[in-house]
Amino acid sequence: MKPHTLKYGDIIGVIAQSEPILDENLEDIERAKAMLEGIGFSVKFGKHVYENTTNYGATARAKAEDINEMFKDKEVKAIFCAMGGFNCNGVFDYLDFDLIKANPKIIMGYSDPTSLINCIYAKTGLVTFHGPNFKSFADLETSYGFEEMKKRFLEEDLLLGKSKNEYRVIKSGVAEGVLVRR
Repeated sequence: MKPHTLKYGDIIGVIAQSEPILDENLEDIERAKAMLEGIGFSVKFGKHVYENTTNYGATARAKAEDINEMFKDKEVKAIFCAMGGFNCNGVFDYLDFDLIKANPKIIMGYSDPTSLINCIYAKTGLVTFHGPNFKSFADLETSYGFEEMKKRFLEEDLLLGKSKNEYRVIKSGVAEGVLVRR
């Protein structure tokens, strides 16, 4: 099951499935928000993204509530994980996989959110995306991740990097696995 591509003007939801957005993250979070709004998106934050009731953010139930609400919200067209962290797996028992399956949309993150996007794929068949977290758009040294996100979600371009880029094999060999490609 593939989510729809984005269009300028769409709303992107932001969740804190692992660690909360703390004061030391606010500058990068605000810059990332400005970057997305600067190209025509709106940004909506989950109700619990700033909570830190457990020293790992909100409770697992509250984090899952944000995830479920973002999938339920018909105006939200994509969900980006705010950042990495720890304990994302605690939300799994509280996710409404039937709701997620009935409302497929882009969900993207990396590091601890990898477990979330893999869980959603395994339980629903929804194609998920291992890519920059929301905060990463602003705190990476280059705009590569931001530009690649735009290529995938706005232009449906699956080419990695630029066509003139040269790539080299780091470790040759054979690998097996499931590759989800559009």
